[in-house]
Amino acid sequence: MSGGGHSPMQQFEVHAKVPLSIAGLDISYTNASLWMSLTVLAIMAFFGLGLRRRALVPGRFQALTELSYEFVAGMLKDTVGVQGRQYFPFVFTLFIFILGCNLLGMLPYSFTVTSHIIVTFALALTVFIGVTVIGFMRHGLHYLKLFVPEGLPMWMAPLMVFIEIISYLARPVTLSVRLAANMMAGHTMLKVLAGFVLAMGWTLGWIPMVFLVVLSGFEIFVAVLQAYIFTILVCVYLNDAVHLH
Repeated sequence: MSGGGHSPMQQFEVHAKVPLSIAGLDISYTNASLWMSLTVLAIMAFFGLGLRRRALVPGRFQALTELSYEFVAGMLKDTVGVQGRQYFPFVFTLFIFILGCNLLGMLPYSFTVTSHIIVTFALALTVFIGVTVIGFMRHGLHYLKLFVPEGLPMWMAPLMVFIEIISYLARPVTLSVRLAANMMAGHTMLKVLAGFVLAMGWTLGWIPMVFLVVLSGFEIFVAVLQAYIFTILVCVYLNDAVHLH
């Protein structure tokens, strides 16, 4: 949740921290870049603390790191099966990065990277291209059978193939919009309620403050949930590519 400014949408504005331009191309280091860098550093610190001792009886950080590992591993195994094990590093990295961006975005005066469609679409497009490449590498042209449901009558084939292709191409759009829209909507509501607290002063400000605290807790839940939903859908897409379902 970002502070400063009167408009709830100001918290989503991208500003250049280190202006850079090469051949007319703007490659400035922005506040979005900064918070993605901080997310990576926070993740490295978290796992560094968790894996430092590797005790038989795990401490707090070690238990959390092991729990996150087992959670994603179980999700991938349940969805894709043992053949999905080779894709675990990518899926795990994706989950932890999105979760870290979502949670760090809850800090006051922070920047919610995953509220920007360009970021979530880049992640979703990477997944889409990767899954498509995996599908064709494993099955060749037989991967196109994904667009023809089993037992489909021939007279319905053209229409269903068209629908399946549109649905397949829409994956990166729906995947990215779902995450960005949920994060943006929640943070906008938090900003609006914070504005009510300031506007109503000490006398009645406690009323929206109660809602603000409750909504903040709910937003933390949503931050975790959206990371899970994004990752489980990636696992579903991988299952399609691996097993041709």
